[in-house]
Amino acid sequence: MKLLVTGGAGFIGSNFIRHMIKFHPGDSIINLDLLTYAGNPENLEEISAHQNYHFVHGNICNYELLDAVIDQFHIDTMVNFAAESHVDRSISKPGLFITTNVLGTQTLLEAAKNKHISKFVQISTDEVYGSLGSDGYFTEKTPLAPNSPYSASKASADMIVRSYSETYGLNINITRCSNNYGPFQFPEKLIPLIMTQALEDRELPVYGDGNNIRDWLFVEDHCAAIDLVLHQGKPGEIYNIGGHHEMRNIDLVKLILDKLNKPQSLIKQVPDRLGHDRRYAIDATKIKTELGWQPQYSFETGINETIRWYLTHQNWWRKIRSREYVD
Repeated sequence: MKLLVTGGAGFIGSNFIRHMIKFHPGDSIINLDLLTYAGNPENLEEISAHQNYHFVHGNICNYELLDAVIDQFHIDTMVNFAAESHVDRSISKPGLFITTNVLGTQTLLEAAKNKHISKFVQISTDEVYGSLGSDGYFTEKTPLAPNSPYSASKASADMIVRSYSETYGLNINITRCSNNYGPFQFPEKLIPLIMTQALEDRELPVYGDGNNIRDWLFVEDHCAAIDLVLHQGKPGEIYNIGGHHEMRNIDLVKLILDKLNKPQSLIKQVPDRLGHDRRYAIDATKIKTELGWQPQYSFETGINETIRWYLTHQNWWRKIRSREYVD
């Protein structure tokens, strides 16, 4: 396989590339990334010299570049991680999210169609489904009801991906995951933000009453699921990927503080985010029954592994922190 991974210098993309190098060392992996604020070449430093790994600096909105990269490396498969992904940023700069997440995805699809790519996998999010009440789960048949500019841009991209399957016959899959956590996650996201703030004895901002519920998925389990979809996913199908570990944000923050031996007095409740979804929870029955995927990490194992990584890689996160994320 000659695989183009877009957005491979980000959190999930870089973990996926390391997964593929480990389990499919004979495949060629080409990483196309613009290296915006959350894209970090250090995320892949350990495999940067691998003979089957190549990095290309560029924008997924640049069709001419995509065309040249596909020809140069004889690309036959594409996985799209490239996206603006932070909800708070989408509220202040929605246009940027439309450009990258919608127009960028369409540009990738056009290149895939014209170059007869054999498989295109779109990495999406459970946020496209909107918000759940106190019970129930998102399935692949749940209507899309995004509530933020970020989730709306991802839902729009999903619909465009589907259209290239129905109209042009492109072999596509869409994956929708719950909240990821693990090594190399940028410190603006909840778990690494809480850990890095706590390690510096700074206040921990918690939106509203802290009772928003998320389903947590360890990033390596997510990568293994994408690997299965890439190799075995049925053409045109959507697969939900969930960690089956729901937790209130406030309870998660307190748990991390306990593990770090830090006081709960660091918690500072702040005004709630605009349009803040109350609960996400995924039903992953389809990928389990059709492709045989099962998460290998319990939440306890995953969070301990994540905390251990941030404790032993403080140079990594200290170099990328700034007042913007502290505030």
